Amino acid sequence: MKKLSLLLLPLAVAQPAFAASGPFFSLWNTNFIVTIAFILFVGIVLWAKVPGTLGKMLDKRADNIRGDLDEARKLRDEAQAILASYERKAREVQGTADEIVAAAKRDAEAAAEKAKEDLKVSIERRLKAADEQIASAEAHALKEVKDRAVSVAVAAAGEVLAKQLTAKDRAAMIDTSLGEVEQRLN
Repeated sequence: MKKLSLLLLPLAVAQPAFAASGPFFSLWNTNFIVTIAFILFVGIVLWAKVPGTLGKMLDKRADNIRGDLDEARKLRDEAQAILASYERKAREVQGTADEIVAAAKRDAEAAAEKAKEDLKVSIERRLKAADEQIASAEAHALKEVKDRAVSVAVAAAGEVLAKQLTAKDRAAMIDTSLGEVEQRLN
């Protein structure tokens, strides 16, 4: 504790009331010394042209900031122009896409109509082929029935003639038939 009080003793003795003692234009007066030091400092600063240098540095800094702002404006304007260009292109692409979709729908509808027409033609062709096959089958069946009827009639007529004709009549018929065949061949 004693050591601490010894350290604080000079602080207790040095008070502002005791600092500025004596006449003002004396080297023992701290206010006078501070005033002279300040005037010397300002003189050195003016002699070294610090205010001009600081002004130039500030002007250069302001010019750099102004240039950066101008460049930022230009970049912003370019970005807005590019954005407008992309938006215009996007609208054009959207319009083209809408046209492509509409054309695809039209083509699909046309293809569906053509497929329906082709299906109708195919069905009609198959129906016609089926009708022709049915007609052919009917004609073939009728021919078979007629052929069978003819063969049955010939067989029946042969039996009837065989019962009714004698051998002499049969021989005369054969001779007559052979004569007819010779005439037709010549």
